[in-house]
Amino acid sequence: MEKILKKRTKQFALDCWNLCSRFPKTREYDAYCRQLIRCSSSVGANYRAACRAKSTADFINKLKIVEEEADESMYFLELFEAINSENQNQIKNLIKEANELVSIIVASINTLRSRS
Repeated sequence: MEKILKKRTKQFALDCWNLCSRFPKTREYDAYCRQLIRCSSSVGANYRAACRAKSTADFINKLKIVEEEADESMYFLELFEAINSENQNQIKNLIKEANELVSIIVASINTLRSRS
């Protein structure tokens, strides 16, 4: 599962970057694109850090950061969904992926907490 999530979180960041490359080069879009690129890439970076956690508590704390970053990514994707009519399919697919990543991470956190 670790390998699969590493791959999915990396692909999520790349797909968000690809989406942002399609938007107009305006100050308004740029502000949201920068935020989406930061938080979507942080999902994978923090998941990788979680995989190197030193304890269960450390692992849970790092997974909470992954959850927050994936949720933040979803927020910016929802903003793009509301303001951009041209890339709706790609945006909807990314929202779905962000939601699935959040669900997986939350389930992992809950499982780990129930074992403690």
